[in-house]
Amino acid sequence: MSTQTLIEARALHRYFGKYHAVDNFNLTLHKGEVLGLLGPNGAGKSTTMQMLTGNLSPTSGEIIINGINLLDEPLKARRSIGYLPEQPPVYRDMTPAEYLRYCALLHDIPGERQGKALANAVDRCGLGDVQNKLIGNLSKGYQQRLGIAQAILHQPQVVILDEPTVGLDPIQIRQIRDLIHELGKDHSVILSTHILPEVQAVCDRVKIINHGKTVFSDSFAELAQKRRNTSLSVAFEKGGDAEKIAALAGVEQIKTLQPGTFQLEYSPPLKPSDLFQLAVKEGWVISELRTDSQTLEQIFMNLIHFDEPKQQKIVKKGGDGYV
Repeated sequence: MSTQTLIEARALHRYFGKYHAVDNFNLTLHKGEVLGLLGPNGAGKSTTMQMLTGNLSPTSGEIIINGINLLDEPLKARRSIGYLPEQPPVYRDMTPAEYLRYCALLHDIPGERQGKALANAVDRCGLGDVQNKLIGNLSKGYQQRLGIAQAILHQPQVVILDEPTVGLDPIQIRQIRDLIHELGKDHSVILSTHILPEVQAVCDRVKIINHGKTVFSDSFAELAQKRRNTSLSVAFEKGGDAEKIAALAGVEQIKTLQPGTFQLEYSPPLKPSDLFQLAVKEGWVISELRTDSQTLEQIFMNLIHFDEPKQQKIVKKGGDGYV
């Protein structure tokens, strides 16, 4: 991956009336990088995509595309962007070949370069066998491929894909993922989705947003680090006090699952052996101690603050309460 910055978004805000759809969004994208923009439905992903592509103006903030200010020079900046919205912008009464020729004219691709540009897009997106069939008769998977073909037709440096696999069957999803992998070799890609395996399969880095705010932004290596022994379960045959356990350095919260049985969320410097030492000191008898690695789905749920079942008491630093 190059150190060249192709997109830089700074302090983006977008209001719809009083509704704050995107709240202080920042993003940096480098050449050769595939970035996953992840979040639940309604998190603000599509609004963010529309701002990054110049289809929607931010209420405030700045977007730089390949060194060009998108708000000051929108036409010039957009030449570096290929965009596939959630609904592919295709015409059902055209063939893929006709549609791509039409898109080539919209992109001002010179006549002598159009043939090569169309052939390249058709080949990379696997449209050779269907390029002369009516788009309306093509499967959803081929229509998505055609949407990607129009996005890369003018050889943009940045390709932005909004939910590219929505509505596809498992075989079509795998084909689109393979295509995104290929695109990542020659383009920088932003992929928006709410599907966790999607970003795992194709992205180098992930940015998670919820209610318009960024709740995580880092590499998958850093996200994986969060999965390592961040939770443990402990059961006591005798004794066990949630308040005293919560007082250990590193305990972030403790849930009482049933009398004498607790689940801890923790971080360094806490080690499982610290619980043994506390138990010996207090005269408690431990019957079970088990570390639990969080799944990516659990991390995602924690990051976007979904409500948990409201029957477990939680003790946190500085107080306790119910969720």
